[in-house]
Amino acid sequence: MENLQKQVKALKIYAGVLTLLVLALMIMVFRQNNSDNEHFKHITAERMDIVDSSGKIRMAISNRERQHPGTIGGKELPKRDRPAGMIFFNDDGDECGGLVYDGDKKSASMTYSIDQYQNDQIMQIQYSQDKDAGSLQRSYGLKLWDKYDNFPTVKVVAYADSLKKLNDTAAYNAGIKKLQQPGVITAERLFVGKNTKGEVGLFLRDDKGKPRLKIYINAQNQPVIETLDDKGAVVSSK
Repeated sequence: MENLQKQVKALKIYAGVLTLLVLALMIMVFRQNNSDNEHFKHITAERMDIVDSSGKIRMAISNRERQHPGTIGGKELPKRDRPAGMIFFNDDGDECGGLVYDGDKKSASMTYSIDQYQNDQIMQIQYSQDKDAGSLQRSYGLKLWDKYDNFPTVKVVAYADSLKKLNDTAAYNAGIKKLQQPGVITAERLFVGKNTKGEVGLFLRDDKGKPRLKIYINAQNQPVIETLDDKGAVVSSK
């Protein structure tokens, strides 16, 4: 009889502990399901990923060290050095723009980029300055680019990967230099703002990225209108 009482007592303790565990689990589940209503006054994080209901990333907010390298064609790009800020992603999960910034005593910049679908930026509002050998170079304004559909970023990445597989530094550098030539995969078309020469105005380029028209106020406060040929020579100036 005494042994039976001990067993009943142990069973009661077990049932009590189990009940507490179930209640704790229910509270955790309830809090999880109602997390949309949680309020935080202060959050400290090195990186935060905003995702949709399926878990697909839509925005990454990060410091420099943990910044998202970007994704194109469903493939995450190799890790690279990128400034702190926000990177945006479209419905396919590909990078589609961002707002990034950095700065120290030598240089500083802030850039808001808008990317073409499955391609790099076509519009930027940017500010940058660099102090080199005591001389301060500063520019800021709006830039527009053409991105050519026959060479989207997916192809650029695949081409760069194929160059790496050659294990030939000279061939790799030559291939990358070819990609970087204006008019091959991209061309700057417009800049409105202040350039490093202190000129404030409108600067237009052709579809090969070559300067063709400049309307600006120079550093001496004189208005200037210049047209240029496809070699960069000034045809007329007022």
